[in-house]
Amino acid sequence: MDMIVTFPGGLKVDASYRGFTVKTDQPEKAGGENSAPSPFDLLFHSIGTCAGFYVLIFCQERGIPTGDIRVILNTERDEETRMVNRINIDIQLPADFPEKYVKAVKASADKCTVKKLMQKAPEFNIKSHIDSKGEV
Repeated sequence: MDMIVTFPGGLKVDASYRGFTVKTDQPEKAGGENSAPSPFDLLFHSIGTCAGFYVLIFCQERGIPTGDIRVILNTERDEETRMVNRINIDIQLPADFPEKYVKAVKASADKCTVKKLMQKAPEFNIKSHIDSKGEV
């Protein structure tokens, strides 16, 4: 199935895939309306929720409550290039979390498939063409 990207106005860009539409916008300081996360922000949402998913499954399989667990993601930037050069994921566990699972829950978050994809980035193939039928 293909993802379809459309442009609903302003600096908004929407992506429809598998029956869901994800809306994006740019911050006001970049000329957008700040009505949705930016595409760059969604990258970090994806990493954080992916790591969180693996933590959730780990805990559910062991009957460990997840209500007080937090996955905190933050980034560090290279001062010279301003590019993100480190992504930190901190799994905050409540005081009653079983000690024997502390290292294992970290290992579960490390299984995040989005992180793995970024670590071994795919090749990009970008092309453009005019649809001869005038269809989108």
